[in-house]
Amino acid sequence: MVTNLKLNKLRLPAGRKGGILYNLRKDLVMNRYIYLMLLPVIIYFLIFQYQPMYGAQIAFRQYNPSEGIWGSPWIGLKYFEAFLTSGYFFRILKNTLILNLYNLLFDFPIHIVMALLINEVRISFFKRTVQTVTYIPHFISVVVMCGITIDFVSKHGLINSLITTITGREPIMFMVKPEWFRTIYISTSIWQSIGWGTIIFLAALSNIDPNLYEAAMIDGAGKLKQIWHVTLPCLLPTIIILLILRMGRMMNVGAEKILLLYNPLTYETGDVISTFVYRKGLLEMNFSYSTAVGLFNSMVNLTFLLTMNRISRKVSETSLW
Repeated sequence: MVTNLKLNKLRLPAGRKGGILYNLRKDLVMNRYIYLMLLPVIIYFLIFQYQPMYGAQIAFRQYNPSEGIWGSPWIGLKYFEAFLTSGYFFRILKNTLILNLYNLLFDFPIHIVMALLINEVRISFFKRTVQTVTYIPHFISVVVMCGITIDFVSKHGLINSLITTITGREPIMFMVKPEWFRTIYISTSIWQSIGWGTIIFLAALSNIDPNLYEAAMIDGAGKLKQIWHVTLPCLLPTIIILLILRMGRMMNVGAEKILLLYNPLTYETGDVISTFVYRKGLLEMNFSYSTAVGLFNSMVNLTFLLTMNRISRKVSETSLW
């Protein structure tokens, strides 16, 4: 009897019929196996995504590891002001936005175009071959990819060999010229993501009703008009959702890749917020300053996401919420 009493205490309150607690209890019982499968994901996000938020307060403290977070003195917005007034602020902000804007303008549309081209291929063997070849770079390590890139653009690499053979010009020192850094970064990003980025679009294309194409053909629409009036409108909700998510990462640039590609000579165009945080936090051991910069970065990303979602909700019927 005591055991049953303990078990009853552990159960969710029944709640009145039709109430929130009643519906929650009913849903948990009916879908218990689904929630059990979801449990590892919830635990992962709690440990690795939400728990670190506790440490974000060191952006407002003069953090000293020996004193701990609560033992460190509160200094308010000192490091935010220091970052916003520093001589590096406009340079790294400009570089971060430009790299993401180029990525949005060149990398994102290529995924759509590639998906449309693959979808039009009717030879199964050739289609699978193209997909496999374009998927492979995604699974190559960033370190290996950057090593291949450096070998390609080195003084005696493939690119310079082609330049000297075809044009007779002197080799170009790509890796030490700031004006070439963004081109190299965006080109390698497209190379590595072009195949993987088409997966979602190919899945969306497979769900388009074939009767729409038949109706368009009856009306005299050619292949290009079918793509313009049938395929793209059907892809539009997927494009909008991915665009909103991409806007939520407008201030994020992979620090690993840039750290492997850039050098002090290319800081002018290659230094971004993530690399600045790396130098301040890990090299200079200024944890509070780097946390403040990272928190500023996250707030700007959130602003982009909310703004883009609101615009999308007003202009179209598609939005994240």
